[in-house]
Amino acid sequence: MTDDADSLLKQVEQLHQTLNYHSHRYYVLDDPEIPDIEYDKLFRQLEAIEAKHPELISLDSPTQRVGGKILDGFEQVTHTIPMLSLSNAFSTEEIEEFSKRLEERLKTNSFQIVAEPKLDGLAISLRYEKGLLMQATTRGDGQTGEDVSQNVRTIMAIPLRLTGDDYPDVLEVRGEIFMPKAGFAKLNQLQIDKGEKTFANPRNAAAGSLRQLDSKIAATRPLDMFCYGIGSVEGENTENPLKTSHSQILQQLKSWGLAVCPEVKLLNNWQQCIDYYDSILSRRADLPYEIDGVVYKIDSIAQQQQAGFISRAPRWAIAHKFPAEEAMTRLLNIDVQVGRTGALTPVARLAPVFVGGVTVTNATLHNQDEIDRKDVRIGDMVIVRRAGDVIPEVVKPVLSERPENSKAFRMPDHCPICHSLAERVNDEAKSRCTGGLFCPAQRKEAIKHFASRKAMDIDGLGDKLVEQMVDDGMIHTIADLFHLSFKKISQMERMGAKSATNLLAAIEASKATTLPRFIYSLGIREVGEATALALANYYRHLEAIQSAKSEDLQQVPDVGPIVAHNLETFFAQQHNDEVIDKLLEAGIHWPEIIPKESHELPLADKIIVLTGSLSIMNRNDAKAELIALGAKVSGSVSKKTDLVIAGEKAGSKLKKAEELGIEVMDEAGMIALFKEYNNS
Repeated sequence: MTDDADSLLKQVEQLHQTLNYHSHRYYVLDDPEIPDIEYDKLFRQLEAIEAKHPELISLDSPTQRVGGKILDGFEQVTHTIPMLSLSNAFSTEEIEEFSKRLEERLKTNSFQIVAEPKLDGLAISLRYEKGLLMQATTRGDGQTGEDVSQNVRTIMAIPLRLTGDDYPDVLEVRGEIFMPKAGFAKLNQLQIDKGEKTFANPRNAAAGSLRQLDSKIAATRPLDMFCYGIGSVEGENTENPLKTSHSQILQQLKSWGLAVCPEVKLLNNWQQCIDYYDSILSRRADLPYEIDGVVYKIDSIAQQQQAGFISRAPRWAIAHKFPAEEAMTRLLNIDVQVGRTGALTPVARLAPVFVGGVTVTNATLHNQDEIDRKDVRIGDMVIVRRAGDVIPEVVKPVLSERPENSKAFRMPDHCPICHSLAERVNDEAKSRCTGGLFCPAQRKEAIKHFASRKAMDIDGLGDKLVEQMVDDGMIHTIADLFHLSFKKISQMERMGAKSATNLLAAIEASKATTLPRFIYSLGIREVGEATALALANYYRHLEAIQSAKSEDLQQVPDVGPIVAHNLETFFAQQHNDEVIDKLLEAGIHWPEIIPKESHELPLADKIIVLTGSLSIMNRNDAKAELIALGAKVSGSVSKKTDLVIAGEKAGSKLKKAEELGIEVMDEAGMIALFKEYNNS
């Protein structure tokens, strides 16, 4: 080999090591060391070398995770050592019986147990030869599985080459391939966006991904893997033989770059196992992956061998299953609940059914689109799912059990609580009540928002006090705040004369406000501080905003079709106007806005983009200030942009501004600009 060829080979090997190191930190340890863009540079560098020198492409190259050939089918593979299933236990009593049988067989009660979550995925066997991944096989029937090597190679958490050099000549690693909850949610949303069928659960999604004949499709699926043991081992390295306990084997696998579940624990007795089970069960909903129980294994390999096997399962391990999370029951009716933000949610009323450890009588149906997609009807026999503390949901109807008198359901076009118009805007999934100031279901949130610092700024009226006042029937709408009596407030829990006096003084002081603050305080959807300021400066009078039509409202800077529709709909509700009238009658007032010609404003017609995190000033406040000075605040950088204000961790927008030669200012410069213009 020439010096140039030798140098190039060393460069390729170094790129392999570097890329594998950073992949391991990112996908296995969840502790990346370098930004994604730096990894991509290294990856493209390797691709470029391999494109010019294909003879340097090796099976373990990071560029070779996705194969180019679409398979006709999967080859059958016979396992060297069968992949057995586990016996199941569903109660503490059954675990106690298992432990007694084990103690009798081992003639001792002195042993340690490894406990780990039972992942709800697919068992897989990985065959490494000389440290190189050569084959991946599904469990199948335990004796024979399918060769899914091409798809498994796309899973970034699985190393194509083991780390180090002390591994056996042949090592069969066994584990579980699964799809994390977050990845599953994104995949299903993508399926919905494409108008395709969604997956029922992460396990089905993982199985479907692993059986793709085209590995390019599998590569787009967010699959992961945790190892839980080994199978056949040949030519074991005598300098570093595999350990004599299960826990040590797992540590050894980690040292070779394989991922092991971080929840694995080494325990000393069966009571600790039960405590572990209870702990995992309580945290089940918070784990980033689906599990359906806990697995206990005797730690000592010698004691495992002494315990032996029954026909299809080891005597030294057992799965302690969680309560069933799915059950069948009858959907008796569908009611509609109104949330604190006005969202209407259909709720299934069910014949009582025991699922997930509790008796369930209600379950969410999410929205009308989900009801239509699942074809759920009143009277159906349905499958109900409950996962941990998550609200139970209706998974699907059992069509074979559908009665002839089942009824389709449609969301109401009026709020079932206050009878204001209920509508869906811009194809949102949820219908929403438009009676924000009047609707009892939204009462607490409306009052909290109204009293907040950036709205009417009623000092001392905190969330807990609002909730107590509403619960005690003292407040029904925000207008009632201005009719509270000293006697009632002072008699409330944790109040008293001084607190009551201070609160009433704060309420009185809030009456002197500004039109932008008042508009913002009404809590109209999508109307933030900047939009409220733009509306006030454009119309100058509340009555003009109340009577404006959608097409007129869209002439206001920062107001698009959705915001205009929300404004027109809000003020069209008689209930809302009545509350506003009561607020004005109570004495709320603001100074008249003296209009300025647009050309008089210091930032008139300037297009400004905010990007990155602001540490001194709130982004909404900054946006409102810029609009008040005449600027148009845009969300994207283009050739027409006049100025980009870049906070911390500014990304692509800052980069584009620099490429286009657009002026860039930091947060300190922006604040100095505000001071200059406001003092001039």
